[in-house]
Amino acid sequence: MSETYDPRRTAVLLVDPFNDFISEGGKLWPRVEAVAKEAGLLEHLRSVIASARAADVRVVFVPHRRWEPGDYESWDHPSPTQRSMMERPRFVRGTWGGDFHPDFQPQTGDIVAAEHWAQSGFANTDLDFQLKQHGISHVVLVGLLANTCIESTGRYAMEFGYHVTLVRDATAAFLPEMMHAAHELNGPTFAHAIVTTDQLVTAFDAARTRS
Repeated sequence: MSETYDPRRTAVLLVDPFNDFISEGGKLWPRVEAVAKEAGLLEHLRSVIASARAADVRVVFVPHRRWEPGDYESWDHPSPTQRSMMERPRFVRGTWGGDFHPDFQPQTGDIVAAEHWAQSGFANTDLDFQLKQHGISHVVLVGLLANTCIESTGRYAMEFGYHVTLVRDATAAFLPEMMHAAHELNGPTFAHAIVTTDQLVTAFDAARTRS
């Protein structure tokens, strides 16, 4: 890996770290559990966030819309995911499932972007504005799901001119085939780097040493 990261210009985008996704008992955990455990998702997310904080890389939470009664019901064109949320709500506001996992809580200096309604963390939110106000040029995407919110947010980031890094073992999806598509087929069309957690942590450690 030849990528280098200036902590002053780099942010880790932590996408959708909700209990419903990544905690035992979460509504979607049974669907991601096998892939998440094979990837070492939780361990690698902890490593990425800890190394980012140690290197003074900014951590940005990129949360999905927390469902509330009435969401999407009057929309002209709800997506398939939004239609399924009407039938089986998850990330419900004010519930345990809609809270961030206890290991991934915002700390002083972190940014919590406005909630995204669909898949991109940039669409109809303040994420781009916040990143630009903090001088960010490089974004590292971790969280869920690899082939939906991570991919869509990464594509938008590329379109907006950011350097995009995907971390193949700090994400998960419902099926191994979806992970393969995200990192082997689709990721190379928009990401500037696709790395492992170990490679990223090494790069962050090097950035900390240089600073």
